Amino acid sequence: MKTPRTIVAALVTCAALSACGGQGTGDGSAAPSPSGGAAVTDAPSADPVDPSAPSGSVPPGRPSLPPKPGRPSVPPGVGATTLTGTVEAGVEPGCRLLDGYQLIGGPADVLTAGAKVEVTGRAKPDLLSTCQQGIPFVVESARRS
Repeated sequence: MKTPRTIVAALVTCAALSACGGQGTGDGSAAPSPSGGAAVTDAPSADPVDPSAPSGSVPPGRPSLPPKPGRPSVPPGVGATTLTGTVEAGVEPGCRLLDGYQLIGGPADVLTAGAKVEVTGRAKPDLLSTCQQGIPFVVESARRS
């Protein structure tokens, strides 16, 4: 008979401890975490260096890419860039290049090697790629020109 009493006592203790673990301090603020810090409730800002900076701006200390003569131009979409030219095949299979940019995504039937195109998208220099060639450029739209 001693074993069922021990099990019931252990279950009641576990239930009481787990119910207390998620409660606040009673004054409406969050309870400190086990490490002593407060709980995180806000999402981080888009730019940790300057929260007031617009989301498309280049943070201080990061080099911006110099524009090529006549390219890229900024279309009506905020932060989008338009490239025009002839698509070239990269050295790796499936890699496509346009004016030093590696094209990521977009319609495969439009973005074929040798096609003259107009591509709209965003340069993502920090994006990792297996192509190892050109600056990654995420394609939002593409058409033959």
